[in-house]
Amino acid sequence: MPRCFWCNDDPLYQAYHDEEWGVPSRDPQHLFEMLLLEGAQAGLSWITVLKKRERYRQVLFGFDAEQLAAMSDAYIETLMQDRGIIRNRLKLQAARKNAQAWLRLDDPVALLWSFVGGVPKINHFDGRGDVPAVTPEAEAMSKALKKAGFTFVGPTICYAFMQATGMVMDHTRGCDRYAALQQELRP
Repeated sequence: MPRCFWCNDDPLYQAYHDEEWGVPSRDPQHLFEMLLLEGAQAGLSWITVLKKRERYRQVLFGFDAEQLAAMSDAYIETLMQDRGIIRNRLKLQAARKNAQAWLRLDDPVALLWSFVGGVPKINHFDGRGDVPAVTPEAEAMSKALKKAGFTFVGPTICYAFMQATGMVMDHTRGCDRYAALQQELRP
């Protein structure tokens, strides 16, 4: 099956590409998880985070925002010893801070989707050089999230989040998922 340029031959990566990446999600739990995981990726490859995703789910309370918001400094110190996750104190503190910010939002799903007008933006890119790392929409999302108290939500992280959760569909034209998702997303 032809896939996007970024997808390697790791079965976990291929399953993520084939089943999740670019598929629109309006599930608050999934959106919150992906926002935190994209932040955890900062400076690393996505496959690194993807391989640690299940452990993150275990130690971060299934990405339950209320439990994460109440996470103690002592628990963060415990997590710093867990080899199954990315042991970065700032990123772990950001998970707590972002959970607190998430809980203060009236409707986080509506806010996040507002940056694409509430509907997936379907792009028609041919290859690696066509796909941007940042867009004006991602810059606006980053600015709004930072204003709301989030961290690790720079424009590049926000664009990766938008791609991952199907707010934008960036499967390239040569990828099998491009045609399938383009059909599914047509109004």
